Amino acid sequence: MAEFLLELLSEEIPARMQARAADDLKRLVCDGLKAAGLTFTAARAFATPRRLALVVDGLPVARADVSEEKRGPRVGAPDQAVQGFLKGAGLTSLDQAEKRDTGKGEFWFAVIHKKGGPTAEALPGIIEAAMKALPWPKSMKWGSGTMQWVRPLQSIVALFDGKVLPGSIAPGGKMAPVPFGDTTRGHRFLSKGEITVTGFADYAAKLRAAHVMLDPAERKQVILDGARVLCAEAQVSLNEDEALLDEVAGLVEWPVPMLGTIDAQFMDVPPEVLIVSMKTHQRYFATTKADGTLANRFVVVANNVARDGGATIVDGNERVLRSRLSDAKFFWDQDRKIRLEERLPALKDIVFHAKLGSQADRVQRIAALALAVAEHVPGSDPTEIMTAAELCKADLVSGMVGEFPELQGIMGRYYALGEKLPASVAEAIGDHYAPAGPNDRCPSAPVSIAVALADKLDALISFWSIGEKPTGSRDPYALRRAALGVIRIIVENGLRLPLKRFFKEDDLLAFFAERLKVQMREKGVRHDIVDAVLSLGGEDDLVRLLARVEALQSFLGTEAGKNLLTAYGRAANIVRAEEKKDKTLSAQLAGAPDAALLEQAEEKSVASALAEVERTVKPALQREDFAGAMQAFAGLRAPIDALFEKVTVNVVDRPQLRLNRLKLLNQIRATMDSVADFSKIEG
Repeated sequence: MAEFLLELLSEEIPARMQARAADDLKRLVCDGLKAAGLTFTAARAFATPRRLALVVDGLPVARADVSEEKRGPRVGAPDQAVQGFLKGAGLTSLDQAEKRDTGKGEFWFAVIHKKGGPTAEALPGIIEAAMKALPWPKSMKWGSGTMQWVRPLQSIVALFDGKVLPGSIAPGGKMAPVPFGDTTRGHRFLSKGEITVTGFADYAAKLRAAHVMLDPAERKQVILDGARVLCAEAQVSLNEDEALLDEVAGLVEWPVPMLGTIDAQFMDVPPEVLIVSMKTHQRYFATTKADGTLANRFVVVANNVARDGGATIVDGNERVLRSRLSDAKFFWDQDRKIRLEERLPALKDIVFHAKLGSQADRVQRIAALALAVAEHVPGSDPTEIMTAAELCKADLVSGMVGEFPELQGIMGRYYALGEKLPASVAEAIGDHYAPAGPNDRCPSAPVSIAVALADKLDALISFWSIGEKPTGSRDPYALRRAALGVIRIIVENGLRLPLKRFFKEDDLLAFFAERLKVQMREKGVRHDIVDAVLSLGGEDDLVRLLARVEALQSFLGTEAGKNLLTAYGRAANIVRAEEKKDKTLSAQLAGAPDAALLEQAEEKSVASALAEVERTVKPALQREDFAGAMQAFAGLRAPIDALFEKVTVNVVDRPQLRLNRLKLLNQIRATMDSVADFSKIEG
């Protein structure tokens, strides 16, 4: 068994593309190996800012001979089908094929023999095919070449069993091919000259000696550990950010964390501004004090080992940061000179959507929705809700949000507080985009709830009205996220909000139902139980709906619930089978059975139990005691078991009696279906 090592060295690969590209290279090469009949034991891919690397272990030195059969058209098929079969099988005439009787007629078969040969002969073609198929989000051509790659390609290491593979990759045009070789380069600044390698272990060791950490996971850990140590020494805590950590690890081949200081003149700027500015523009990590407030220290990760211990690097980064934060402080100071209310006319010049008007139009819709929602939010103040709704988008025309769009809402909150507006109004402005994701906190204050719901409901209602609905994986206006946000706000705050009041489109409520099912599945609720409750139709109170789901799941977890579900299935299956035979039967089965035709004690016992259940269930449902409603069904188990044991339903020679007994079974089904559609429940 042998090892295959591939490295593609280029100019700097964007950090966001590295992990995906390494995975794609591994997938494409492994698929190519399998297609060539080559087995292997393991494959590992790596990425640094300048290289993609792949090592495949356990490859055979030579491929075995293989034979495969290919079935062709039926004997006597049209010549076009025959010629297509011959071409696909690599045959020149039917004399090279076999005629076989398959039991379903005679068909042509081709037996294709493929000679094995050295594995090394197959690898160059696999490398080239993988490189051409690798799906970069953005790629480029360079020089006079025609080849598409993320950045100009510099060299290719291609070793199999310690030997250089024959071949090269041609960029096209007048550019010379990039040959397969056994040499690479180390760190751009901390190493010199080419490095010759003999295999993966040698490759990884020599790269490390040349200041290149090949494994992104190792680079991340070095950054994290080093930053934590520096912060502990400075008595601050690292503001850990997984996305930023991934990005920074993709910017350096030899990470060296260093600690810098934020100039005191900027510490009165809102911490969110400082954090976003440091992260977005400089890829710095923020730090916090013991009380959780922003500290005046930041972590920068250098891609170099400085002779002076990093003093020059830190000083340079502090100067760059001062320049960045000077802009932020300017926007902060200037924005506070204009009141939020004075910014509202400018919203008319911002198009929300060509078919839905401006942001000013949207604000009017949000305000109207917020007041309607407020009727169902205990403790809400209509005056404060109207103020917050009218001002919630005002910061979109501020200098700070123009520079940092991710701060919309956040800056509006600060400006509102600076104007001495009620705290509830300021918090509602800051919260109205929330929750932005599954881990984001939900608004909980009455004014915040009303405005946040109105913002999301307007997006859903408006885009639905112009036919812009999510389809498949396409959701350009994040309507799925908006629906999940509405669900979370309602459920987590226990709001009794009748959604039908706001939705003119029935399929919008169905869209909510699908999002609810997704959310419930993530919480471990069985999808069939959610389906059973949703199938009742017409329920638009999410709190009540989820209470039904919880009660049903609890009931079905008991022995009585499981047994009753079995009994329901028996009754429903008999009725369903008879309805299929007679399409007019459904109408005849409506209503209660005729008490005078109940002959056996078991029939009477079931009828009596059903009547008792109905007397208990209806008031329980009215007072939303769904657990009590479910428990009432437990009394049906014994009578129904006895019914199926002692009573013959299909009494063929007595049609009236047969119909009455079917009505009794249908009543079992209808009574249980009053709380949930039990036919949707699996098992």
